[in-house]
Amino acid sequence: MVADFVLISDPAVVAVPTVDCGEPLSHVRECPGVRLDTRRSDDEQAYALLRSGLLERLGQAQAALPAGLHLLVVEGYRPLALQQAYFTGYSDWLRGEHPDWSSATVATMASRYIAPPEVAPHTAGAAVDLTLCDAAGVELDMGAAVNATPEDSEGACYFAAASVTGVARANRDLLARVLGGAGLVNYPTEWWHWSYGDRYWAHVTGADHAHYAAIDSRTVGG
Repeated sequence: MVADFVLISDPAVVAVPTVDCGEPLSHVRECPGVRLDTRRSDDEQAYALLRSGLLERLGQAQAALPAGLHLLVVEGYRPLALQQAYFTGYSDWLRGEHPDWSSATVATMASRYIAPPEVAPHTAGAAVDLTLCDAAGVELDMGAAVNATPEDSEGACYFAAASVTGVARANRDLLARVLGGAGLVNYPTEWWHWSYGDRYWAHVTGADHAHYAAIDSRTVGG
């Protein structure tokens, strides 16, 4: 039921120590060329906030894109209560669809799509959900919609899904090239989810600790 990569709920990821570097949250508007989508907008505009180090790397990735293309940020920072609501809601849905699953299995399978609150990089301002768009703001074909569940997309939400070919595969590869080149890592079940400085990033890159812990959205720089 689960692919052969490490999920964010894995004990090896949860065990990564965090030493917060103290960077503030900054608004995506401070990053030239990067566009901001409004589908996850909230009254406080928290969704448009990211740690300044991550935002700097998004700027590097944007600069590496071909002329006329833009990173389109859908969601960055996520308050802890919202993360909990997302995780609980999806877990409850899975439990209803699979009443034979144990609580541990439900939690593991839920983590394919929503990180458990205790390890979620969005709550640290360390993760960004994003896609590519052209100069007119039209999203490029990525083979599955941003935030598509594994069930709704028949697995096409997985970055390396074999069903995603042609133009969509080329677009995913371009996204990976510029973001990976800027030091971000992808969560393999979600082609749109990229992070820097969180526990999952530390696990993937071999860093001895994460740089960002959960943070209050009132900690904003500039």
